[in-house]
Amino acid sequence: PSSLNPDYFPAKLWQLVNNPKVASVQWDGRGEGLLIDEHLFLREVLEPEKVDCLFKTKSFPSFIRQLNLYGFHKVAKHPVTAWTGAGDAAGTGWFQHHFWNRHFQQHRPELLAHIKRLTKTNKAKL
Repeated sequence: PSSLNPDYFPAKLWQLVNNPKVASVQWDGRGEGLLIDEHLFLREVLEPEKVDCLFKTKSFPSFIRQLNLYGFHKVAKHPVTAWTGAGDAAGTGWFQHHFWNRHFQQHRPELLAHIKRLTKTNKAKL
């Protein structure tokens, strides 16, 4: 939505998952969660030489911490055993991660305004 700051983490994530040029982050089959191919994400989004990097971090664990700080929950983590486009990841310890946040849905961009960064104050409210 145009009312959101484009530098807001959920807005950047929304932009990324809806970008047809990005293969490493996709909607799950129901459009209610994110599927992130860790190996491809590192190469496609977090590579140090990326000039147009959306996120300040170059570390996948730091990116995951950001997801957690904004209320995303890991649904599943599966080993990548097939060709991912970034190379043959079979047996290398790479994973596909599945995350969910009730306010991050494919056809409901207006819900993004409800996603808040977790702080000590609002964690206590939960």
